[in-house]
Amino acid sequence: MLVTMFFIGSHVHSENITPTSPEQLGVYRSRAEKGDPEAQYILGLCYYCGDGVPKNISEAAKWYRKAAEQGHAQAQDLLANFYATGVGVKKDYHEATRWFRKAAELGIPEAQGQLGIAYYNGYGVSKDYVEALKWWRKAAAQGEAEGQLGIGICYFDGSGVTKNEAEAYKWWLLAAEQGHAPAQRRLGFCYDNGEGIPKNESEAVKWYRRAAEQGDVSAQCNLGVCCFNGSGVTKDAVEAYKWLLLAAGQGEEKAKRNLPVVEQRMTREQIAEGQKLARKFRPRVATVERQTDQTSDEANTNPKATGTGFFITDSGFLITNKHVVEDASKVRLATSEGLINAKVVKVDEANDFALIKAEGKFAALPVASSRGMKMGASVSTVGFPNTGMQGVAPKLAKGEIAALSGATDDARYFQISAPLQPGNSGGALVDERGNVVGVVAGKLRASTALAASGALPENVNYAVKSSFLLGFLESVPRVANELKEPNTQEERFENVVKSAERAAVLILVY
Repeated sequence: MLVTMFFIGSHVHSENITPTSPEQLGVYRSRAEKGDPEAQYILGLCYYCGDGVPKNISEAAKWYRKAAEQGHAQAQDLLANFYATGVGVKKDYHEATRWFRKAAELGIPEAQGQLGIAYYNGYGVSKDYVEALKWWRKAAAQGEAEGQLGIGICYFDGSGVTKNEAEAYKWWLLAAEQGHAPAQRRLGFCYDNGEGIPKNESEAVKWYRRAAEQGDVSAQCNLGVCCFNGSGVTKDAVEAYKWLLLAAGQGEEKAKRNLPVVEQRMTREQIAEGQKLARKFRPRVATVERQTDQTSDEANTNPKATGTGFFITDSGFLITNKHVVEDASKVRLATSEGLINAKVVKVDEANDFALIKAEGKFAALPVASSRGMKMGASVSTVGFPNTGMQGVAPKLAKGEIAALSGATDDARYFQISAPLQPGNSGGALVDERGNVVGVVAGKLRASTALAASGALPENVNYAVKSSFLLGFLESVPRVANELKEPNTQEERFENVVKSAERAAVLILVY
């Protein structure tokens, strides 16, 4: 896939931060002239937005620079955008990258995303895909769509990371659901070509349209072709002509080549109607994609928490920790078929279990009694730790049963030596036969151990025993009747991991 990326200026808003009267403006100017960086930043916003003063981009850049030089992160980010786009100053990618780096190091996610773009394309720095991915991961960890898009591009192209189209799809979906047009277009490409996801022409059209309506040129061209061929949508020459006209008018070569072909099969009236629709078109403002059943509490498309779950029936029942889905207004699962909705069916407060149901057919793991487990037995888990930093691909952790009881000799738990991170919670602990013998629950808190012993714990983790899980599942007869029989023969470790990976699922909590 051809990837063309550009610096994109940050949105600047004046609500609730810029003055609305000459008196307030005078106060900010006085403070700014005395060297107050916050006042300098706000004065820059005033000139940028024309709030209280005539709009003057060069004057805005002057005040942003004064604040930026004193370490004001937002001013650094905006000044970097000025240099990247040549607004208010002479375009200079080296200066842009310098200021993006300063803002990125202070945690501004937009700057982190732009710094990733700089390293990916070699804008003001030498190309470095690994460095680009590092900064995109930092941005994505804060929900920044540009970072999510960039991580997906790296996985799709195999730039700085092993090529993985399915992983690319997952990251692009996260960005697309925030209304990010380039990510929406790339999702359309995935569905159009069966890259990382099963081919689905109607889904391709859906995502192309969302990007095209925001003015994405390539999406407009692709949508026009789909409308002309009837791929995933009813054939409509007028609609096809409209989208191809819009794309061709912005220099899209593919659209220019297709226009004469479409015109040859249209009447004069159809051509006139297509031209009229193209003239009337106005790009819409990006909006966050929301499901129709979304509650009003779900104000943010980004999940507020993530965890791991695993399917225990082929019909879509799965298990995770109760604390993973606690206070959730909505639960979604990231699967090979995309994001799907799921519902919490029942919880076990005492043992920290949650039973969840999703619609569809899935690969499930057998659950065995944990009574026969011995200290030193090998166990493993596949989960989704630290997705913001480590990505959304499943990760394996392997270890042994370190103790047959948990903290303060709690008999409900195993202590395990498998290295775990935040996000592993709710994963299946499997034995050498591939049976679930526990549910990963957590680790010993460093602060607790430090206070009690004066030393930090090293790899002290816990899983609730499967015998308690089986007791919980017996209270739901339908589920208990659908459980798989435990495996009785040892499996090759690679096969155990493969089965655990197929059953594991990333849980997104809103």
